[in-house]
Amino acid sequence: MKNKAPLFLCFLIAIFKVNGQTQEIKTDSLSEVIITSTRIDLPFKDNSRTINIISAADIKSSAAITVVDLLQQVAGVDIRRRGTGGSQADLFIRGGGFDQTLLLVDGVKMDDAQTGHHTLNAAVPIEVIKRIEIIKGPAARVFGQNAFTGAINIVTKSTLGNSVSTNVETGSFGQLNGSVTVGSELENSTHLLHVGKMTSEGYTDNTDYDNSNYFLKSTFNKKGQAVEMITMFSERKFGAENFYTTNPDFKEYEETQNSLIAFTTKFQSEKLKIQPRIYWKRNQDIFLLKRYEPNFFRNMHISNKMGVEANASYTSKWGITGFGIDMSKVYLRSNNLGNRNRFMTTMFVEHRFQLLDKRLDITPGAALTYFSDFKFNAFPGLDIGFDISNNLKAYGNIGFTYRIPTYTDLYYNDPGTIGNENLEPEEAFAQEIGIKYNTQNIRASLSAFNRDATNLIDFIRPNTTDEIYTATNIAEVNTKGLEFDISYHFKLKDFNQTLAFGYAFLDDDILEQNEELSRYALNTLKHHFTTRFSTKLFKNISQNIVYKYAERTTGQTYNVWDASMVMQLKQLEFSITANNIFNADYIESGFTPMPPSNVLFGLRYKFL
Repeated sequence: MKNKAPLFLCFLIAIFKVNGQTQEIKTDSLSEVIITSTRIDLPFKDNSRTINIISAADIKSSAAITVVDLLQQVAGVDIRRRGTGGSQADLFIRGGGFDQTLLLVDGVKMDDAQTGHHTLNAAVPIEVIKRIEIIKGPAARVFGQNAFTGAINIVTKSTLGNSVSTNVETGSFGQLNGSVTVGSELENSTHLLHVGKMTSEGYTDNTDYDNSNYFLKSTFNKKGQAVEMITMFSERKFGAENFYTTNPDFKEYEETQNSLIAFTTKFQSEKLKIQPRIYWKRNQDIFLLKRYEPNFFRNMHISNKMGVEANASYTSKWGITGFGIDMSKVYLRSNNLGNRNRFMTTMFVEHRFQLLDKRLDITPGAALTYFSDFKFNAFPGLDIGFDISNNLKAYGNIGFTYRIPTYTDLYYNDPGTIGNENLEPEEAFAQEIGIKYNTQNIRASLSAFNRDATNLIDFIRPNTTDEIYTATNIAEVNTKGLEFDISYHFKLKDFNQTLAFGYAFLDDDILEQNEELSRYALNTLKHHFTTRFSTKLFKNISQNIVYKYAERTTGQTYNVWDASMVMQLKQLEFSITANNIFNADYIESGFTPMPPSNVLFGLRYKFL
């Protein structure tokens, strides 16, 4: 597969040769997008951090079926799947662990105290997503302890007007997907409802799945003090072949449920904005080591998190001050981990100064967190940005970040794994510098980062002959890297075209410390290259090509090509999506091979 890369470079050169026929176009300008995942609302171009935005237009032309597929197209974001249909995947940013990235839905923190393996259980259907904000680097001072290496905020749509649309897809491996999305605009309320089902017989033995998604977002009392409600429920049942063992006779199996209900409102005056929220998140996980012998080995965990928070900002002649408080209580019931509970309180404060005729911005801030079982911890940080011109900005940030152990780290126990009640929290000091350029047609960024971490938690074994992995604070780890992203929007034959690519390089010294002894810390992406060409040459037909190249620290490399085509006929839309076109043979996590070449045919109809 390596010989495909030179062909792809020739393809890029050919594309740029049409440059003489292009003209400036007006796209959805990200300069106007307000980043909503922070307390101080800022336009995308004014933010002094590395932030990737996946817009609604990007989603539509992505050839992605789920959020998991979508995030794989972002350089520096490592999604390690153990199957298809979004059944289970781990989320990594900049070489961190799957417990070190925070996922939010409309600003609601979706972390799970049991394990970070459940992070992407909370990913919502792509049909209801407005955009995705990917904040890279230490973000503990903004979000709290789980944002060790970054955070991802999924912003859902608020309204679809009065509309009804249906979607049916079928394809390889017995895939059959169906969904209904309804929008309702009433006099004093707005509602968005989505119900979806995804099933497959599996691309190999015991890789079948049956996944359901339910999503409702409503805004009540629009003419007065508006209250927004979001509620969602997802259920996933899937064969977990070789997820955790190499024994083909076990036929591992797993079922998960994830639910959320949250209420948010906003009080706003000329200078002060206060946004209070109350929420309840629940996760349930059932794992069978032998699918057809449930009594052989069975884990069942149920976690509940109930929280209340208030985020605010105040504008004065000295700048903008952001502050907030987040209080939550976590309960866990588990036949393996025991019955646990934890109370958490986090207070946030930051202030954005603007100097030199608003060309220089300086934002110091800190978060102070109390855990009932790990006491007080503080996360200070600083962002600095300088506008070189209207379109060019240089920036840098430093920050301390922190993560307390999950209940799996502390208490898990099976014949091959032992938790450790004496674990210390993970800590890191991270630095980053970068530059970004934004115009109507071009969006580009370049950043370099360094992270010095201590007490990183991993399951390791004392020697290569011992089969028992024990949760351990490993030695100091240094991680450094470089990221580059660029997208170019242009017109060809009066139709909008987009060419985008990104590259991420990462280097750490974990291999030097425990190369053959680690279960999770190894296998980071050393080189990660992604590109997407979305083109439209005819009025009703659009095409999309996605290429991904990965080289992991263990030496594994693979090239994956995906493509899609959509034909629009008034209210009717036909689509065809092809994944892993050249049949690459690769593994992203553990022992589970990824699917071979496959195709999915879709039909969508919008009634209103």
